[in-house]
Amino acid sequence: MTDTRTPDEPLPPGELADRLAEVFALVGPLYRRAHRKVEQIAPAGGLSVGVRAVLDLLREHGPMTVPRMGRAQALSRQFVQRMVNDAVERGLAEAVPNPAHRRSPLIRLTDRGRAAVGALHAREQALLGQVGGGLTGADVDACVKVLTRMLAFLDDVGTD
Repeated sequence: MTDTRTPDEPLPPGELADRLAEVFALVGPLYRRAHRKVEQIAPAGGLSVGVRAVLDLLREHGPMTVPRMGRAQALSRQFVQRMVNDAVERGLAEAVPNPAHRRSPLIRLTDRGRAAVGALHAREQALLGQVGGGLTGADVDACVKVLTRMLAFLDDVGTD
């Protein structure tokens, strides 16, 4: 039977499930390889991927509480707290009073943390620019759209 759907037509549920399973099969190895690469190119002091995630969140969103960081990354509050503690011990982040909540301080980047994550981003940008494959903006937009939908579908999955 010939497929008569246009490329812009939504897939039926069974076919969508098969295609999204292909995406999941790629995301796991991609994440693990990216994780190893990040640790390979991290500064000599060695930023773990967990600390790096905290620094990225703070760089992108500004000061945040530990619970909010956990929700944003679908990680347990306890894990995020350990990563924040590591970042604070290294002088990359600091806790400051939170006017909205006395018992949950805001965590913010220090100048040293901003410089560390900025240098790491610059190195990653140079590396990612080498991916090649003739990818277009539309290709990347489609990938982001699919992954965003999948993430939203799983948004109710708890972390604690």
